[in-house]
Amino acid sequence: MIFLMVLVLLALIAVGVPIAFAMLATSLTYFFITPSLETIVAQRMITALDSFPLMAVPFFVLVGTIMARGGIAERLIGFADTLVGHFRGGLAQVNVLNSVMVGGMSGSASADAAIDSKVLVPVMRRKGYTNGFASALTATSSIFSPLLPPSISLIIYGVMANVSIGDLFVAGIGVAAVLAILMMTTVYLMARRHGFAPSRPHRASLREIGQGARVAALALLMPVLLLVGLRMGIFTPTELGAVAVIYVLIVALFGYREITWRDLPSILREAALTTAMIMLIVAAAGAFGLMVSYERIPETLQGILSAASVSPIVFMFAVCALLLFLGTFMEGLSLMIILIPVLAPIGAGLGIDPVHFGLVLVLTFSIGGVTPPVGTVTFTVAAITGVRIGEFTRAFLPFFAGLVLCLLLIILFPPLTTALPSWFGAN
Repeated sequence: MIFLMVLVLLALIAVGVPIAFAMLATSLTYFFITPSLETIVAQRMITALDSFPLMAVPFFVLVGTIMARGGIAERLIGFADTLVGHFRGGLAQVNVLNSVMVGGMSGSASADAAIDSKVLVPVMRRKGYTNGFASALTATSSIFSPLLPPSISLIIYGVMANVSIGDLFVAGIGVAAVLAILMMTTVYLMARRHGFAPSRPHRASLREIGQGARVAALALLMPVLLLVGLRMGIFTPTELGAVAVIYVLIVALFGYREITWRDLPSILREAALTTAMIMLIVAAAGAFGLMVSYERIPETLQGILSAASVSPIVFMFAVCALLLFLGTFMEGLSLMIILIPVLAPIGAGLGIDPVHFGLVLVLTFSIGGVTPPVGTVTFTVAAITGVRIGEFTRAFLPFFAGLVLCLLLIILFPPLTTALPSWFGAN
């Protein structure tokens, strides 16, 4: 039965049915065929949304929407330029560092990619960068958002796998640090190859760095608020989302004055539509996950793996290879919601640390989101910059190699994800 249902799901996705409706239709079909279980779908959908940590999603979606409209990104770009603009490929380095800072605020790869596509890519083109390079770098650097707090992907994984969201947030910082080093190294090597010049004639003085920091001070306080609040136990991740909305709104309205009260209805509408889309997918995935549980798929797969004596590392390599392939054809968040109920119990059964496994999965899903031909972040960037997919793909390949190398390092060296939560004692 489950194989038939998976075929139905894949067929619906192939003909263009939105993923939420495809999962819901598959679940309804299964439970209507199964006697006396017709009403359980609606109950399961409601139960899937009955989660206090999941309330953080609409708050952080709203944070990202306000950031995109509130002038915060422009100040961060200016500050990033004072720090790394003197390196080879200065504007490209700024792109990476800005994504690290924005990723610690927006929680959404698509929001980060849209901001940089509108603000940085036109400037990079004027400075001699190809549209393909600028667009591929912008899409790739957006991966920091799903890894850093307040990552929506980490929140959803934590809810669905029953893992501490605070631990996931802190662990994501270590992964993002490794990725930042690899990406900035890749940019440096490509800048030398293509002759991309620094964006600044000389290294910024301490005074210039201080001036840049003062201009961006209100924006820079946001990640400090996130980390200190979590570390000291002042806020839960959900409460932190509400505080972050208030803080960003005050900064955008009264600090930078880039938006007015008249802009709020359109901002709230945009955030509400995005939240509704995410929540509908989560609800449909709840019903789909129940079908998976009824068919005992996790237990069956775990038994097969145990009988085959598959090691945790081999299992993670196999899962990542499969997900990288699937991610080129399916949207990352939807794929994550479908597969977490299956993969998380298997990982736990093999003795894999749930925080480590969560970061591996989120990074893999995120790479799929920027990998052509169906990466949603790729489409977001292409729609704004006008880059052709072929040109984008050629420029993307060196960055893809860096992403895969980062994934390998995370799999092979679990302390990169487990050390920080242990040291900081996140909750």
